[in-house]
Amino acid sequence: MSNLRIGIPSKGRLAEASAELLKEAGLSFRRQDRSLFAKVKDMPIDICFLRTDDIPVLCAEGAIGLGITGGDLIEEAGVDVNRRLALGLGGCRLAVCVPEDSAYKSPGDLNGARIATSFPHVTQNYLASHGAKCHTVELTGSVEVMIALGVADGIVDLVETGSTLAANRLRVLDTIGRYETELIQGSVVDPELADRVVRRLEGVVIARSYSLLEYNVPADKLSAAEKITPGYSSPTVNKLEQEGWYAVRAMVPRKDVIGIMEELDAVGAEAILETAIQNCRL
Repeated sequence: MSNLRIGIPSKGRLAEASAELLKEAGLSFRRQDRSLFAKVKDMPIDICFLRTDDIPVLCAEGAIGLGITGGDLIEEAGVDVNRRLALGLGGCRLAVCVPEDSAYKSPGDLNGARIATSFPHVTQNYLASHGAKCHTVELTGSVEVMIALGVADGIVDLVETGSTLAANRLRVLDTIGRYETELIQGSVVDPELADRVVRRLEGVVIARSYSLLEYNVPADKLSAAEKITPGYSSPTVNKLEQEGWYAVRAMVPRKDVIGIMEELDAVGAEAILETAIQNCRL
């Protein structure tokens, strides 16, 4: 059987993040200059460097077995792929935006309007679901300026901080969806090897989302502490040599670590330590 091909973005921030994720999952490779392929060390896998928006189509057509791309691009492509794993990278939202001083109050008000976007299919489907039939102006570059140029009455675009909208005197009328980077799978693939890759990536994704907390707590406060740190399945609890004290270890969401440490301190826990998790299998 031929090698499993994994398509990843060829350039940009997502390219760097995807390559780093694969390497943390033990898929070691090195790209020579600007080559389109790289072999994974000690595994029958080839990495293909592709345009991000081509990856869903190439995966659906069987040119690659797995692909890393944005959820927004998967929706726009409208192809039949298996969305295996959310990777926790590149979170964004796709929004309908209009001039700050416009009279538009809902998506349905855009019936007959001109909408500039890089996502024509998603845009048409979404607005049609709100009873609005629009003329879409399909563009591949920046669309925020199109209203000022008189090309469009509104736009559909990815929004991160909203600062670009403010600079162009635009406001969000409605949010179409929230997306992040995903691992997708086509039908032409070695399922056993694909599952192995998914499990490796899943281990890194979970590890990036959690920290390991260790602390000591008196017996009469153990129950309260366990409620604060229930762990991924349950905490690990061991008796200390000091009578009436326990040592606890538990995985906690990394984004909540500071608050959890404060709660543990308040119930009487001591020696509270956070350790980063590099990888895991759960």
